[in-house]
Amino acid sequence: MSEGIIHTNNDFKNSTLTFYPDRIECDLFGPEVMMDWEDSIMNDHAQIACHNQGDVLEIGFGLGISADYIQSLHPISHTIVEIHPQVYEKLEVWAADKPNVTIILGDWKDIENTLGQYDGIFYDAIADVNIVEFMKTFTPNHIKAGGKMTYFNINGSNDSYNIGATFTTSLITPDVNGYFNDSTYYVPTVQY
Repeated sequence: MSEGIIHTNNDFKNSTLTFYPDRIECDLFGPEVMMDWEDSIMNDHAQIACHNQGDVLEIGFGLGISADYIQSLHPISHTIVEIHPQVYEKLEVWAADKPNVTIILGDWKDIENTLGQYDGIFYDAIADVNIVEFMKTFTPNHIKAGGKMTYFNINGSNDSYNIGATFTTSLITPDVNGYFNDSTYYVPTVQY
């Protein structure tokens, strides 16, 4: 395997993560997996996913920032799928006192037939080699009529997945990092 190149989702799942109060770093492609400067945009994503306080699916837990915002909006149910076992351990602790939360360790692709229908979906899975399939096939099959989907976006205001996304802006001041260094973040919404 070439250093810094993700070939499969198992590459990420089998990597070693280091947790700090303000970030998660990865030995495989890093260093950053997530950083706390994403706080305001995680709130924006949560607002979209919880647009009607219904059933929410979150792919990727990270630092739990978006999960905290989703919970603050009191959804009926909140399902979180996390592929990395180290992050999942943090997720188990976080979810222990939240009766409306269901947590699943695994790759969404491997369990998609066990997942239901959702009013809101937030996708923030780093280095997922199946992202296009998630956007074009999984989401339309797992979102209720009138539902909304959003995703962590590094593509500006370009609907590069051709899924009918519209964008609002969020002004941010990210720490220097390896994945997003612009001062304007484009928050995508896809309405179904």
